[in-house]
Amino acid sequence: MGTTAKEEKSSSNNSAGIGKAHEEKHVRDHHPWDYHVSGPRDLASPHWRDLIFSSWRNPSYRRIAVSCFVQAAYLLELDRQAKRTGAQEIASRWWKQFKYKLVRTLVDERDGSIYGAVLEWDHSAAIADYLFVRPWSAPKAAIALRGTIIKGSTIRRDFEDDFRLVTWDCLKGTVRFRGTMEAVKAMISKHGAHNVCIGGHSLGAGIALHVGKELAKQGVYIDCHLFNPPSVSLPQTLRFIQKTASLMWRGNKSRKDSDDENGAEKLMKDVNGWIPHLYINDADYICMHYADRAGTATMTSSHKGNNAPSRLFLAPRGQKSLMEAHGLQQWWSNDIELQRSISDSRLLTRQLRSMYLESPSEKS
Repeated sequence: MGTTAKEEKSSSNNSAGIGKAHEEKHVRDHHPWDYHVSGPRDLASPHWRDLIFSSWRNPSYRRIAVSCFVQAAYLLELDRQAKRTGAQEIASRWWKQFKYKLVRTLVDERDGSIYGAVLEWDHSAAIADYLFVRPWSAPKAAIALRGTIIKGSTIRRDFEDDFRLVTWDCLKGTVRFRGTMEAVKAMISKHGAHNVCIGGHSLGAGIALHVGKELAKQGVYIDCHLFNPPSVSLPQTLRFIQKTASLMWRGNKSRKDSDDENGAEKLMKDVNGWIPHLYINDADYICMHYADRAGTATMTSSHKGNNAPSRLFLAPRGQKSLMEAHGLQQWWSNDIELQRSISDSRLLTRQLRSMYLESPSEKS
């Protein structure tokens, strides 16, 4: 039988729709930052075997997963800038691979840019692969924070926070610090601190570190992963020396100041319960001060004194450009050989002690 003009038009529209869908999928699958193009290689998605041997108990898997979550935060903003939605967006694969779902984006109210993502374990997606319960050690919620994007409208606000971090080593009170802290506290209230992790890269690592320090000060410890955190040493060191000298001077005149100093020491002991994970490439001058001048971690077999411990992961030394050494992509490589240790980072110690030695008028 013949077809009417209306049927031919309908068939043409359907073909066009299918063709457009295939075209969108082709563009997404061949985008340089699509998960299947630049994501980790030979990394299995969680499945029923994780009920017996949880991949999340493997430090390498945990590093890869959290770094992928942070990459998703970058891509959420890039999707927004490029107006990619629906089948065109590329961010979602970076969390769906690990059976997580996006529950909230963190938006900078100053320019509308996305600087972070709040993810939760996706029980429905897990059941589809016969994973009926969440694997041991897998967080119920993860907060991922991106670093600076040197393109688009967000560059101004990114650089403003970069400048504040470099010059003052303080992000407390900023839009992104407040938004991140509120999101983290909401997830802690819902799932418990032991079921929440936070990760960030570069500027995002700086924000995550400040949030982690503030929570640790309150006796709340969350899993924290810092990729290429900026190691701001000079302003921090000068303020630490100034505050310590001031406390020592006043301590000779007032018992109250002696109590303040004892309180600071107590807080420093309490913070040893919080051990962040630092991922450093010693060819990256932005974060290399977390390691010593020889390019290796200051290693200890136990925690002594009041130094603040951290798990330090050093990428191998090699001929790398700054962009490569400071890049996030190196951390989701599953064949990278990392030097791992418990480190009493002198820089991290100064950062923590400086916060605890603030006078009441400086605290907010």
